Amino acid sequence: MPALTIDGTAIECPDGSTVIQAAERAGIFIPRYCYHPGLSIAGNCRICLVEIEKYPKLQIACNTPVTEGMTVHTKSAKAEDGRRAVLEFLLANHPLDCPVCDQSGECDLQNFYMNFGLYDPRFREQKVKKKKAVSIGPHVMLDQERCILCSRCVRFTDEITKTGEFGIFNRADKAELGLYPGERLDNPYSGNVVDICPVGALTDQDFRFKARVWYLSSAPTVCNGCAQGCNVDIHYVLNRPHLNDGARVLRVKPRYNADVNQWWMCDEGRYGFGWIDKGRLTKVRHRGVESTWEQAMAAIAAELTKLRWNGSRIGVIASSQLTNEELFLIREIFQGALGAQVTAAFPTRPGFSDDFLIKADKSPNTLGTTLLALDGATHDAATLVDEALQGRIEALWVFGHDLTKLGDGPPINNVGLINEESLRELSRKLGLFVFSGTNENSTASWSHWVLPTAAYVEKDGTFVNCHGRVQRIGRAFPPVPDCREDWTILLEIARQLNHPLAWQNPQQIFQGLTEVLPPLAGLTYEKIGSLGAPLAHTPPAAEAAAP
Repeated sequence: MPALTIDGTAIECPDGSTVIQAAERAGIFIPRYCYHPGLSIAGNCRICLVEIEKYPKLQIACNTPVTEGMTVHTKSAKAEDGRRAVLEFLLANHPLDCPVCDQSGECDLQNFYMNFGLYDPRFREQKVKKKKAVSIGPHVMLDQERCILCSRCVRFTDEITKTGEFGIFNRADKAELGLYPGERLDNPYSGNVVDICPVGALTDQDFRFKARVWYLSSAPTVCNGCAQGCNVDIHYVLNRPHLNDGARVLRVKPRYNADVNQWWMCDEGRYGFGWIDKGRLTKVRHRGVESTWEQAMAAIAAELTKLRWNGSRIGVIASSQLTNEELFLIREIFQGALGAQVTAAFPTRPGFSDDFLIKADKSPNTLGTTLLALDGATHDAATLVDEALQGRIEALWVFGHDLTKLGDGPPINNVGLINEESLRELSRKLGLFVFSGTNENSTASWSHWVLPTAAYVEKDGTFVNCHGRVQRIGRAFPPVPDCREDWTILLEIARQLNHPLAWQNPQQIFQGLTEVLPPLAGLTYEKIGSLGAPLAHTPPAAEAAAP
């Protein structure tokens, strides 16, 4: 642990650390373009120059190892003069695109110029012209003129995805970033090059010209696209009167978590958020006619009470897209109070997976449903639907799933996947058919009652990822008008059934959950925090079920 001094602060850091890493341990930021903690060190941008006593010249902090007794100055006049000269060199041929550049507002060229640049430009020659706004893949645009040749994207595709699409070609002021001949940037993690680009050379086609970043709000959550549960920041705006698309979520960016996804996320999760603002259910419906929440809760509870006293069987198809708190309420109310058959349905057809982040299981809370014993070990969704079609189940409540798209599950009525005709038959035979979910689909169309619910980014709660890590999803913004969180619906149903529960919010429900599930014992929302916490232990059945 060499001891050194940086800007008057004495610190110790592991042997082999670089000056820039030591400075970060001391809470001192050194400007950087090419350096990224998840990539190899290139040392080519030179903006991280620092002054080190007894060294004759300025040194780059990203590639200079610390030594015992080293004294470093990161803000000295000599260091800032060196950075100013580097910045002037980098901007010599840089176009004046700031007013039309998507990176404006989060561009390190802008920020560092305002922080320590502020030089009088001496470049009077004609700027070099290169290709602009070139689509290099399904998600990324390249502007060669804006590129400062930091090589982050080159190293990302060489070292992380190992697909090697990028290269730097030509020399001197003709050097330019590009793809190798015949290549397209279409690997499953291509969007990450936009995140790590420090300037506006690589921009997101989906986000281009949609909003200035200073108008965006941000909230931490986790991706619900697969069982990995990558940590992300969701960027949104709530008031867009000048636009008619109604979109609130504009982009999703990975959030660093060393135990889950580090700095990265896949394109499937990054660009799969359109459902949050499109095709949403917005009104309670009873057999196709608009109704109210009060009427729905009273009528559904009355029908469930009647069926319970008549000894009729009730089926519930929950979802691994629901939070642990909501699944716990479903178990307590339907299994405990009503004696219903409850299972959580999963898309049974495995999706694409790799050995990095993408998992074949496209449900974010499969392990949570397994811990709560709702994983269909005794009866699955197909069996419940089949029994309902045969008249052995009188009521069916479906949470979130479109029954026509559950995948290649067991045959239903010996005709394969359930179809519109089977849904119509369900609607005719069942005494009560409830669908609660976020988006319009065939199951909602044939249900007796349709209850519009909040998307996962519109409510609080927890998921358990495939590695046994409990993570909070958080509430980024309020639900769509007239939509309710599933947990509020369930608590109201419990009250109407004369089975009131003492909990009033997800945090209290989670505490009740920790008291009955040993793997969650001792956890609180505070202990879970923004990065999650591991289960106390994972039961063998859950380990076997984890992908």
